Amino acid sequence: MIAVTFALPGESSGFLRRLNNKSRSARNGIQTVRGKIDDREVEVLHTGVGEKACRHRLPKFLEDQHFDCLISAGFAGALNDELRVGDLLLAKNFSVIELNDKHLAFVSLGIRVADLLTVPRLIDSSEERNETARISGAAAVDMETEFIARICAEHGIPLLSLRVITDGPRVPFPAPAHVLFDIEHQRTPMAALITFFLTRPNRIPRLIQFARRIAHAREILANALVATVNKL
Repeated sequence: MIAVTFALPGESSGFLRRLNNKSRSARNGIQTVRGKIDDREVEVLHTGVGEKACRHRLPKFLEDQHFDCLISAGFAGALNDELRVGDLLLAKNFSVIELNDKHLAFVSLGIRVADLLTVPRLIDSSEERNETARISGAAAVDMETEFIARICAEHGIPLLSLRVITDGPRVPFPAPAHVLFDIEHQRTPMAALITFFLTRPNRIPRLIQFARRIAHAREILANALVATVNKL
């Protein structure tokens, strides 16, 4: 069986629609979704955003389970203009599955291979993105993969990290990060979001464009995941 993790349902919905024989279950106090991609069994977990949520949920998910591998999937932000919205990134620094021949398969899928950096908060400004890229050498950032990699290593589970780019230096967030998502409470603070855009109606078109980019990126990721599962 292959495990697939996403931070939030907003990242996984495209992939979940592609699962056959889908069922939901609860194990160790966490909710999962099982199904099949062709003849490959898959189980999906939402880890939550950031280190705290991930460290709480993922060990419970892996306890007493045998997975052939785990795919850490979801959204990521580009740190430079080489990656654009909708581009797919295979994190070579976190993916321990032997690529070899598979590397060519990923290239044929249009998946870029580069380093991914896990950060404690959303990075919005172009200046901070550029500085982070310079210091780390990474091409993109997320908020979970480093911790997923550590936990997978502790359980002896091979990891593959696959992300789709949703934002970058030239396509920033439509609102400050804390308005878009409250990490402590693991949700979008709707009152703050509504207030922000009601008082800044000129930003609403950016929000609509952002939502469209997210929807498009989610479908790109879902298609790539289906192809990746079939190639593993």
